[in-house]
Amino acid sequence: MKIAMLSREYRGLAEAGGVKDVVRSLSEALVKSGVEVTVFLPMYGFMKPEQMGFRRLPLELDLSMDYAAEERRERVRFWQGREAGVDLMLVESPRFGEKLGVYTYTAVEETADPAKRRGEGHFDYFAMNILLQKGVMAYFLAAGERPSVFHCHDGHTAVLPAMINEIDGFRHFLGGVASLVTIHNAGIGYHQEVGDLPFAKANTSLPWRVIYSSLLNGAFDPLVAGPSYGMVNTVSENYARELQETELDAMTGWLGHALKERGIKIQGITNGIDPDAYNPSRPDALGLPAGFDPEAGDMEGKRRCRRALFSRMREGIKGVKTYGSPADREGWPLLTVVSRLTEQKGMDVLAQALEGLIEEREEFVAVILGTGEPHVEQILVDMAVSGAGQGRMVVNIGYSQELANLIYASGDFFVIPSMYEPCGLTDFMAQLMGNIPVVHATGGLVKVQDGFNGFSYVPHEAGALKECLRRALSAFRDYPRFLHDMRINAVRRIKQEYTWEKVGKRYLELYRRAGAEGS
Repeated sequence: MKIAMLSREYRGLAEAGGVKDVVRSLSEALVKSGVEVTVFLPMYGFMKPEQMGFRRLPLELDLSMDYAAEERRERVRFWQGREAGVDLMLVESPRFGEKLGVYTYTAVEETADPAKRRGEGHFDYFAMNILLQKGVMAYFLAAGERPSVFHCHDGHTAVLPAMINEIDGFRHFLGGVASLVTIHNAGIGYHQEVGDLPFAKANTSLPWRVIYSSLLNGAFDPLVAGPSYGMVNTVSENYARELQETELDAMTGWLGHALKERGIKIQGITNGIDPDAYNPSRPDALGLPAGFDPEAGDMEGKRRCRRALFSRMREGIKGVKTYGSPADREGWPLLTVVSRLTEQKGMDVLAQALEGLIEEREEFVAVILGTGEPHVEQILVDMAVSGAGQGRMVVNIGYSQELANLIYASGDFFVIPSMYEPCGLTDFMAQLMGNIPVVHATGGLVKVQDGFNGFSYVPHEAGALKECLRRALSAFRDYPRFLHDMRINAVRRIKQEYTWEKVGKRYLELYRRAGAEGS
């Protein structure tokens, strides 16, 4: 079996969100099972392919990239590399090369052109996506090769299944190749849709009937177009169910129900994790001052990690601004958060819940790390500096992997109050480091079973979160053996069900089904 993966990011090459980890870990797991995997990525301007060991292939292709009132061609070239058995292909073009961020403009780009504001998405995002997909199709046409499956990650690459079956030339050679679209996040803002339909038609080269049959809320939506020609899955079984069977689909613009009306079922495969990558018994690899083993009940090193965490916050960390007094309170449970600080991640709900617990004189200390929506950041900072959380909360705005690892390793409870969550990986990371998750039971977070490998609550309200945290704090005081068993259950469950080796086998079965249904 030969898999062609298309993604806008890949860990170690182009990093932005969680997609980078999934694409790399899944690719490497598939290779270990005997599958040939080639991953195609744009060659962004921050990449130095020669320094990374890539070689340029003797292949240059001109692709049709029309605008509505202008016939246009864009040239692409290809760089090939290999790592951990995975073939890596960079698609080079001026459109990609001028970008210094994966999805958004950087401060450097804003300085050069104030119209390109830091943190805002690329104005030509749709053309970037289509150019990558046309480049991949043209590569296989020029090479005279056909993969077994095209695996397209998110809306950035999801038009390809339609294009290989509807564009002359590509259809004659690649038509009928199985395809799988993986939706990592179906939320509004993640679809890569475009409202200018004449532009969508011209740029994709798709016929009008396909454009009109792929509309969602009046826009051409890749997550409607691609799944109409192949299989589609998302990153947990429960998120797939929520999208097609519950009102939570309103947060996607009703994508799940639109697909259901077309007879398209969204499959679910929960993401995996590499337990060795977050093994606290190997502290040097994680930058921890001491090791410990939650599965064996050895937690002594966690205390040293906690002391180091507060020491590092007092000293200051590059790229992070710390608010509040980083003074620990010995014997009090430590609540931890590593997250985007947004309402979708439930940070506004968390602030209300923590304030309520403090007013009721519950004993705990909280450490938070992340960046996000300015008004949410401000709510948390105000609490830590001058509000109810003064002396009890430390809020770190920014990101540092060193600090994140210390927080995972130091915490007693890891809070994930997301409004919705397609899968969630931070609960895995926390569990592997003996940090018990407290989660809103939504999407992939239902893998945290209340009382077995963590604590969970419904509904998505501050009162429900507050009561769940109160149960966790009570267990910390009165039932330490209960938490000991919970930590062991968590690690063992991950090793039994959620390693990438096991998740890769589920994807192999989905590839086989995609091929059988497409034949």
